[in-house]
Amino acid sequence: MDKIRELQAIIDSHQNIVFFGGAGVSTESKIPDFRSVDGLYHQKYDYPPETILSHTFYCRHTEEFYRFYRDKMLFPDAKPNAAHLALARLEEIGKLTAVITQNIDGLHQAAGSKNVYELHGSVLRNYCERCHAFYDLDYMLNADGVPKCTKCGSTIKPDVVLYEEGLDQDTINGAVTQIHNADVLIIGGTSLAVYPAAGLIDYFKGDKLIVINKTPSPRDSQADLVINEPIGHVLSCLNL
Repeated sequence: MDKIRELQAIIDSHQNIVFFGGAGVSTESKIPDFRSVDGLYHQKYDYPPETILSHTFYCRHTEEFYRFYRDKMLFPDAKPNAAHLALARLEEIGKLTAVITQNIDGLHQAAGSKNVYELHGSVLRNYCERCHAFYDLDYMLNADGVPKCTKCGSTIKPDVVLYEEGLDQDTINGAVTQIHNADVLIIGGTSLAVYPAAGLIDYFKGDKLIVINKTPSPRDSQADLVINEPIGHVLSCLNL
């Protein structure tokens, strides 16, 4: 509890806080981190997740991509957990200026967060590759095989960043600005293993760097406070 009190004191004494999060923020909403291979992938699929979720695989094996994508990447019944709700509350009371997330599930917005930078896109947005018509998550869930545009018949692609694809430049620029201007940066629920997203941390020049993650991260040695506990548990202990 001493570390929780220290975190509380930092939040109480600062205004310009930015949160940078990853898959560990959503695992408490029962959205698995697909890198935690449990054997299921190897039983059911002929390729590892990183291969299936690549631009090349999407182009060459689109039907197999969508079989994996619907099975392992879409969780329409997931609800925001204590971490999402606490971050939304921090924004509401004027402490948190931005959430920067590597997740694609839209749960930060569902919890009420307004200023969210989705580095890897969102499963809630889908576009026709030819005419750019928009399709929601329900359409993708209910389409058979490869989802096709009802207007032009072309393939619909999720607005998510696949391996081999670049991040959206406007999103990166906004995230860099928020991190650079922050007085406090809270890194939560991420092992900081995915680049270039993890490299954005280098732009932080503020007062306090906080890392909240169940396992050690490469930034622990630079942090002012490290808490190796689930992010939802930690943030739910705060008095907000």
